[in-house]
Amino acid sequence: MTNKHDIMWFDSLDSTNDEAARHISDIDNLSVLSALEQSKGRGQKGNSWSSDPGENLTFSVVLKYALTLPESLKPGLLMPLKATDQFAVSEAASLAVVDLLSEYGIQAKIKWPNDIYVNDKKICGILIEHVVRGKNMTHSIVGIGLNVNQSKFDPALPNPTSMVLCCADKDVAQSFDIRDCLENFITIFSGYVNRYLHSNGGLRNLRRMYLNQMWRIDKETCFIDNQSGMQFQGIIRGLSDIGLLKVENEKGELIEFAFKEISYIL
Repeated sequence: MTNKHDIMWFDSLDSTNDEAARHISDIDNLSVLSALEQSKGRGQKGNSWSSDPGENLTFSVVLKYALTLPESLKPGLLMPLKATDQFAVSEAASLAVVDLLSEYGIQAKIKWPNDIYVNDKKICGILIEHVVRGKNMTHSIVGIGLNVNQSKFDPALPNPTSMVLCCADKDVAQSFDIRDCLENFITIFSGYVNRYLHSNGGLRNLRRMYLNQMWRIDKETCFIDNQSGMQFQGIIRGLSDIGLLKVENEKGELIEFAFKEISYIL
């Protein structure tokens, strides 16, 4: 089924990211694959993504880039994006989710690198898979799981929430139309992609907006250094050029961490 955006709806898939990868040569830039149910949904760090069928949004968006500037004149391709700038895709996707939730009266923040939190609870996870050729990107598959109407979660999950739970004490509808939510997201996300996902000043603007929406930036937070296993108190001070997390430790040292090198203690 195709709506005003190029959205393909499936009753069930193993993983929308995997399905997009299998058919990457046949689908266009900004195509969307959404499944009412995923049997093998994936999250960051190799974790699974659990979602009640039909209650939430589980989908992937495909971004295709030109490898050279002349090639970018062809319709249907984005401007070239350097492999070193790939974190900009995370920034655009995260900001689009925050903006979408804001439209429904839900104030969210981005927990680096690209989880979306409402207060201290997780409402959305993002898994982005890139393919690089030489120094440039060829395509990205942006997988997003957004909790929409689910109100009960597996007790093993540490801190989940959903749109309907966030609005439970507000005078609003008790459920949301997931198809309308996805249409709204794609409108927002495509705007970020087209306006900012290029090197002519757009990437700097994306970084500025992302930092403005970061969860617990400039606040003391408890972390684990996954390389040493040591727990420490630190303060997030920003990001490196390639999106590494800058944390100031108790000694005042500014240390950069890649995603799997540090964990938050909630």
